[in-house]
Amino acid sequence: MSSDERRFMARAIQLAWRGRYTTHPNPRVGCVLVRDGEIVGEGYHRRAGEPHAERNAIAAAGERARGACAYVTLEPCCHHGRTPPCTDGLIEAGVRRVVAAMVDPNPLVAGQGLRALEQAGIETCSGLLEGEARALNPGFIRRMSSGLPYVRCKLAMSLDGRTAMASGESKWITGAEARADVQRLRAMGDAILTGIGTVLADDPSMNVRLGGDGPQPLRVVLDPRLHMPEQARMLALPGRTLVVHAPAPAGDEALAGRAERLRGAGAEVRELPGDGSRIDLGALLAHLGGRGVNEVLIEAGATLAGEALWQGLVDELVIYAAPHLMGSEGRGLFNMPQLQRMRDRVELDIADLRMVGRDLRISVRPRRRTGEE
Repeated sequence: MSSDERRFMARAIQLAWRGRYTTHPNPRVGCVLVRDGEIVGEGYHRRAGEPHAERNAIAAAGERARGACAYVTLEPCCHHGRTPPCTDGLIEAGVRRVVAAMVDPNPLVAGQGLRALEQAGIETCSGLLEGEARALNPGFIRRMSSGLPYVRCKLAMSLDGRTAMASGESKWITGAEARADVQRLRAMGDAILTGIGTVLADDPSMNVRLGGDGPQPLRVVLDPRLHMPEQARMLALPGRTLVVHAPAPAGDEALAGRAERLRGAGAEVRELPGDGSRIDLGALLAHLGGRGVNEVLIEAGATLAGEALWQGLVDELVIYAAPHLMGSEGRGLFNMPQLQRMRDRVELDIADLRMVGRDLRISVRPRRRTGEE
């Protein structure tokens, strides 16, 4: 691939990022149409149900799309959903060549889009800037390949690793810039997950406050025995709240009544497998994946965060470290009583470090427990 082709695909990737907060459950996709070395049309997918990136680029190019080369960050779709196939649009527009950054992992496409274009006499290839294109849609790729969403866990701490004072006081550990950055993290996800302990302690909103008309993520509360108050703040806010409980122990007839009261307050209430005091996190993620959730953001206390990390369910940790100390009596990041020996420790790969205001944002990806003596 020439440097010009890399430049055109890089532009398509840049366009795709414009839909980072609005496309889910669809993938983020960008497209650039080039004829005689000049960009004649470009577009990106704005939100589910609206035209895809290829059709937006074709509309922008008009007649100049005929004979052009399309650079698209994801293989064009070839099936009917809420919008018609992009392959048909490219064929009808008279595009001569299509360069896809990656093959679509959706089983409904999975190479069939490129084959449909080839059968129509259009030259195709894939793999240009694939790594950058995959970074656009970690959740969509994960869900299509495994049925599970991509899971981020957000935490804020002092430089000595404390998330709250011994009294529980924690507002605010980080500065305004870091808290605004968390809003962007929330907006990128389809769901925000927390536990009942956080709800009872903080009565959080768990919503996106960026302005605009972007969708609110699904708020998910793990509440094994349904202790969530009907007056919880999040139940009165725009968007949906899912409260998940464990199966009721024998003789517990009050659980059904609490479930009905929460439904009356606006919550969706669902039972998932668990042992009465805990909910099976793997079953929860499978349920969320089954309802089209691509990316989950965990915003919870040390117990839920530690359990998800120990079970290997966290794909990425985003930790905001503030430049102050909170002392040895403060609360730690994770409750992980399983960690007793060095061989048990959780290894991490640092993916990104950057300053956000006065705070340091650390993005890490868990590896595996060392298993070493």
